[in-house]
Amino acid sequence: MTIFLACYITLIGLILGSFFNVVALRIPAGESLLRPPSHCPSCSTQLKARDLVPVLSYLFTQGKCRHCGSRISPLYMLGELATGLLFLWMYLQFGLTGKGIIGFLLVSLAVIVTVADLKFMRIPNKVLLFFLPLLSLAVLLFPETSLVSHLLGAALGGGILLLLALFGGMGMGDVKLMALLGLVLGFPNVILAFLIACLLGTMVGGTLLLTGRIQRKQHIPFGPWLAAGALLAFSYGSHLISGYLALIR
Repeated sequence: MTIFLACYITLIGLILGSFFNVVALRIPAGESLLRPPSHCPSCSTQLKARDLVPVLSYLFTQGKCRHCGSRISPLYMLGELATGLLFLWMYLQFGLTGKGIIGFLLVSLAVIVTVADLKFMRIPNKVLLFFLPLLSLAVLLFPETSLVSHLLGAALGGGILLLLALFGGMGMGDVKLMALLGLVLGFPNVILAFLIACLLGTMVGGTLLLTGRIQRKQHIPFGPWLAAGALLAFSYGSHLISGYLALIR
């Protein structure tokens, strides 16, 4: 039964990942989610059902449009695959529990934000406003800690990045995102999420700089690392913090 549910939830994640791609790529561009239907970004040919099978359609066509042969960004497939695997991760971690539901919502937000930020260097307000009541309600219904802890997490998360934004080191989209993530994570997990995000961002940014993929002072999106840090802190925060405290005693 567990294996069946795991496969089913992964499949749901893959399907939702395809929709999350649409949200992430159309909302920042000011386009409708419904019109026009899914189409090739190069030749605008409307895609058929066989072109919309998550991950498999991309692999079978070798990442090319069947009609014009133009390359299709791997971001589409990666968004679908990431959602499916992250849904599976949350299910294996927490099952179909309150925390699992919050985890699914957090993954959904993380995928949309990551794709949008990588493509447009923007985190859409509409996406954050959509998830704000959902995550707030989920936190109230399935509390892991006190309400004060969640509110403190939001204040600290948004406050730290706001200070960085005032000095030109961060965009306001990152500030709003971190405030929302802090609301979900609470204190002290929000601090852990921020530190993990900084570590990941520094490692990836440093690697891209050393390999010449980016230039010095060139901006790179920070939203994906905030999302990754939040997911790790959400899943393993208490263990990581306890382990660290045990080392310094």
